[in-house]
Amino acid sequence: MEFQSVLTTCPYCAVGCNLLLQVLDGQIIGTLPAKTGPSNEGSLCIKGWNVHEFVQHKDRLTKPLIRRGGSLVETTWDEALDYAASELTRLKETYGPESVAFTGSARCTNEDTYIFQKFSRAVFGHNHVDHCARL
Repeated sequence: MEFQSVLTTCPYCAVGCNLLLQVLDGQIIGTLPAKTGPSNEGSLCIKGWNVHEFVQHKDRLTKPLIRRGGSLVETTWDEALDYAASELTRLKETYGPESVAFTGSARCTNEDTYIFQKFSRAVFGHNHVDHCARL
């Protein structure tokens, strides 16, 4: 049996708490707060304590999917991103820039959130951006 602790950053919000994932034989089995984390100083919220549970969940999506003929089928990342870009372009050209709502996630980092709002404003052309920053 091989055990290791992996230092990482919690993905649940933009606070950036450090945590240690407990890994046994390649499987994450638990989470501990990192005492040296500058933003959490050895503490974690309830989400951080349970962050390891979703990583290996049997229902977690690990590959991109596209709906074809009413069913979701696996595809490549390039094809999925090209499809999303073409559909956003089509919606903007057909219905105008305010036809799509942009809503961010509390799981995004501050940098992700900045790029997200910049995309909405500079690329898509409207200022209607919302963000769920509840922790």
